[in-house]
Amino acid sequence: MHRRSTGIERITRELFSADMLAPLPVETVEASRSRFGVVTAQNLKLPLGAMRHRSDVFLFPGFPPSPWFSLACRERTVMYVHDVFLLTRRAELNMAARYYFAPLFALAVRSLRHFLVNSDYTASTLRAFCRDDATIVLCRPNVRNVFGLDAQGRGIRNPAPSVLTVTGIGTVEPRKNFRAAAEICAALSARLGVPVNLQIIGRPGWGSDAAFLSQQPHVRLLGALPDAEVRAVVAASDLFICTSRDEGLGLPLLEAQYAGLPVIAPDMPVFREVLGTSGLLVDAQDARSAAAAIASLCTAADWRVEYAQKAASNIARWNALARADQGNMYRLFETMLTARSGHTSPNARTVRSSAA
Repeated sequence: MHRRSTGIERITRELFSADMLAPLPVETVEASRSRFGVVTAQNLKLPLGAMRHRSDVFLFPGFPPSPWFSLACRERTVMYVHDVFLLTRRAELNMAARYYFAPLFALAVRSLRHFLVNSDYTASTLRAFCRDDATIVLCRPNVRNVFGLDAQGRGIRNPAPSVLTVTGIGTVEPRKNFRAAAEICAALSARLGVPVNLQIIGRPGWGSDAAFLSQQPHVRLLGALPDAEVRAVVAASDLFICTSRDEGLGLPLLEAQYAGLPVIAPDMPVFREVLGTSGLLVDAQDARSAAAAIASLCTAADWRVEYAQKAASNIARWNALARADQGNMYRLFETMLTARSGHTSPNARTVRSSAA
């Protein structure tokens, strides 16, 4: 069975494909999906390629570049930054991230001149760490209906079900803070007087959260699922919840909106940016107040219809912003390639995109 692609991998393939950047020439440099393959690509395959193709621009959309790019090749290197957790949340990283990827990322952020970012929030956070003369270009990803979700019929479901089903998506590790989601669901159940079940789609990560959650009677850990099973789980849900302590974007929130679900998220800048006025923002650390706000939502008249309409409008809003960003991304690469080639046509040179 093939491993399901992560959100970062999907973004990488779609944003930086040859079709997306046409007519600029693009070549994808594949790395093995194993950790050894990524390390080999970072420190051997990609630097050798850069030495052979001295006028090309290199894009790192998934993992940080090796020191060779950060120090010797900074003027023709672009890093796509999904988040800055490697710098800001080191205590919540696993060993490989803390002692290998974080130092590489820190060096790249301090040294490189050109960055693409997935949100205004990531841009503002990154700006505190990078060079004063660095160029940061907003490049929000277009959000597709990757799970084949359907909001049709959402509005005619029972507005007061005898059991409320809440779903979250993400690796079960400390930063995702699914313990808070479990506490909120328990408080919501007490408030509404009906069972509120939390189901989490995502592999167990490091830390003790998965073990703790597996012992909670109202929580089901579903693990990583194929897209068809994700579709069935989300379609059967009443609410979608995120209680993450921090995100660079929060892609699953937007993807879940294709099902017309109300989305509950922490009241933080990144979630205000992603959801606009379409979600319910709560204090995820105060289970009782969060439960009160959610109870108010799901006892209002026509709440399912209202939030399905809000979800559709928000997806359209976000994707319009993403389409506008594509022109800025194209112009960045065009400018860099033209500078490398020494003439007005960039087509003599290539954007080489790494893929892990």
